[in-house]
Amino acid sequence: MVFSFMQMPGFIKKEIEKLEETLSPFLKKVNRYAFWAFPLIAISLFNLFFMFFVSPADPNIISLVIFAVIGAAGFALAKEAKVRRKEIEKISADYMIKRIQSSTTAPEHVKTTYISEIEKHPRKAMVHFITFLKVENSME
Repeated sequence: MVFSFMQMPGFIKKEIEKLEETLSPFLKKVNRYAFWAFPLIAISLFNLFFMFFVSPADPNIISLVIFAVIGAAGFALAKEAKVRRKEIEKISADYMIKRIQSSTTAPEHVKTTYISEIEKHPRKAMVHFITFLKVENSME
């Protein structure tokens, strides 16, 4: 489900902005890793392919090692970005759970329902969190 930030009520926008403030340092780092990973991998694979299959001369061992190291660095950055994305997912779910637990207007059974939904389906955590915020706002 895609959410349009412009169509959301103010109380939901405020909560999402707080979540984004919490996640922004992590997101910057992940985006930087992903930004550098792709060009390093592409350069390495292109040059290694060219050296093995297109170039008629014997490949230079030093060049092979350099391009292999560049490719390994690119794949390492890509893997690190993937690990950090999972960490961001966990941090955002923890933030949402803490926010739900700190609610004073929602009854306990509603809180536990939404917390269990966020824990069961972390990929849909934002959907459950926004639904909880709407339910909480209607109870006020």
